[in-house]
Amino acid sequence: MKYPYLILPSFTLLIFISLWSPLIASDQMPFDNWLEQLKTDALREGVTEDTINTAFANIELLDRVIELDRSQPESTITLEEYLNRVVTQGRIQEGTKKLSENKVLLDKVTNHYGVPARFIVALWGIETNFGAYTGGFSVINALSTLAYDGRRSEYFRKELLTALKILDDGHITAMKMLGSWAGAMGQSQFMPSSFQKYAVDFDNDGRTDIWQTKADVFASASNYLVGSGWVNGETWGRKVRITKPIDSSLISMDVIKSLKEWHELGIRRVSGEKLPIFNMSGSLIRPGSDPDNVFLVYQNYRAILRWNRSHYFGLAVGRLADSIR
Repeated sequence: MKYPYLILPSFTLLIFISLWSPLIASDQMPFDNWLEQLKTDALREGVTEDTINTAFANIELLDRVIELDRSQPESTITLEEYLNRVVTQGRIQEGTKKLSENKVLLDKVTNHYGVPARFIVALWGIETNFGAYTGGFSVINALSTLAYDGRRSEYFRKELLTALKILDDGHITAMKMLGSWAGAMGQSQFMPSSFQKYAVDFDNDGRTDIWQTKADVFASASNYLVGSGWVNGETWGRKVRITKPIDSSLISMDVIKSLKEWHELGIRRVSGEKLPIFNMSGSLIRPGSDPDNVFLVYQNYRAILRWNRSHYFGLAVGRLADSIR
């Protein structure tokens, strides 16, 4: 989605262990000099001097951000282990409750964008536990650290400049612009570039607030999916059975066939029943190592993957959305 590389939701960082200790290389340009160049670039791109001075008034490099950025997974988990951790009964119950509590607003957003409310609530739940865990890092400090660090400095420098423009437009203050260690912001966990492209002031109060205003959070998430190719009236996919031998090369997101063609190749619902007769196309995927975990996924699943390029994440969103329907 929002990231140039795979970042799982923040709670999955619990299974990561930092294997790296040194921080920023000593042969880099001194940070003060680097920051002055950054400020010059921001001024050149139209950010006001007042915004720049306020944003960097309490600037500091964050060692923890570098540690998290350079962490490596110690071990892998299976798809079912991941789904059991993410799509818990408690989260399903809370998602059902949130769906009901916010029905009027969600219906309004759904009518406008065509994205069913259950998918918006599922994304909301998986990304930030329904807004409860949005990250406590200063976005300006986190992005400055990553931009200065040098490993992906060009990308994070652009995100930092975009964050300054968001501040300059008055959507949020620097003090309240909090997010993940990687700079993903608010209840929808948008990177600044995603905010700039997809965030929506749905309540028309003059500010786009994905931190506190649920109307803007829901509409922005919907707008992101629509911009990623969401098809109104379709679902994400389903778990299926392969009932006769099939060429393994067909199990790939690169292979797209109609449901009729998949039926002819022996693909059935898990129950053994025929696939639904719809004018739809999809791809077969088999994430993880279990040969029985086969899914037929549609265009809207691809839109979810634009949010986060992980099959585990995409399937978790689909399962939670189905469970709270």
